[in-house]
Amino acid sequence: MKKFTRSHEWIDEKGQVGVSTHALDVLGDIVFVELPEEGAELSAGESIAVIESHKAASDIYAPVDGTVTTLNQDAVDAPEDITASDDLWLFTITPKDPDALDGLMDGEAYRQFIESKA
Repeated sequence: MKKFTRSHEWIDEKGQVGVSTHALDVLGDIVFVELPEEGAELSAGESIAVIESHKAASDIYAPVDGTVTTLNQDAVDAPEDITASDDLWLFTITPKDPDALDGLMDGEAYRQFIESKA
């Protein structure tokens, strides 16, 4: 199950991190992705990566405190595929606190958050 942040990232139970469908719809076609380094120590809310479209560049923020364990090189090599699937993860994080995801929004809470901002 995915959990979401107010800055539109998602993280799943495997620690895979991606960008929400809502954010991807706003950004449009993705043309470039810069990911954090493997082994990087992250703090929740820290700007850790960049995603660029023809419309804008946007920071990606760490959803939880933890360590980057894996990068999805496919996202870097073919960034246009990111908008084709809302399940395309960018990197994985091993959270410092296994309960850290409990503080994030589930899908319904995220939907309501988006609707409140419309």
